[in-house]
Amino acid sequence: MQLIALEGLPEINSGDDLPELLANRLRGTPLFEGDIVVVTQKIVSKAEDRFVDLSTVTISAKSRELAARVNKDPALVELVLRESDAIVREAPNVLITRHKLGHVMANSGIDASNVGPSNTGKVLLLPANPDASALAIRRRLADEFGLDIAVLISDSFGRPWRLGTVDVAIGVAGMAALIDQRGQCDRDGRVLQVTQIAAADAIAAAAGLIMGEADEGIPVVIVRGWKDPAAAQTSAALLRPQNEDLFR
Repeated sequence: MQLIALEGLPEINSGDDLPELLANRLRGTPLFEGDIVVVTQKIVSKAEDRFVDLSTVTISAKSRELAARVNKDPALVELVLRESDAIVREAPNVLITRHKLGHVMANSGIDASNVGPSNTGKVLLLPANPDASALAIRRRLADEFGLDIAVLISDSFGRPWRLGTVDVAIGVAGMAALIDQRGQCDRDGRVLQVTQIAAADAIAAAAGLIMGEADEGIPVVIVRGWKDPAAAQTSAALLRPQNEDLFR
């Protein structure tokens, strides 16, 4: 497999036509059938104007109480609660929620890093529908290049039992997100009972090594050489049903 950084994109601003900008930029970088274009959530949210100015947020008493317990900005906590269906864990400096999209994550995915110099005091929410965002990009690139490619929207997640963040796919279009190998046999003939491969997450994680988390400025990576063995799915295939959550 190859990982190819797509550099040279302009700073993405609210209202920008991101699928068009990507199509324009990719004209100088050959795409091939089966390529996967991984796009960081940050630029998708920027283009979709998912900014919120913290100074404009009306803060409830519940949010103020929770903010005091977790040592966070009350306005941020208010937004976290608005974007989530449930609080999973709270502790000093930590607030884990189940986002309305179904992802369990810190602060409902709300972020203030790399939002652009003109957006001081603002934070970014996740895209309203990352799967739809991925599909819109995929369709525009298919129109432009006549290729069957996949698109992932990636975001960095912490993990409860390991240090560090890893990129995962919160939006998927054009590829299998989860490969179910249950019922297949291993090399010794043993039938696999539980094996499911989070292919979209693994590819997002690989791309995340190139994208970085600081000032690298690489929001798009092309992944080449993955042989997709199953039917296309959305990111919903990666979400564990709540009734299977054994850790809460």
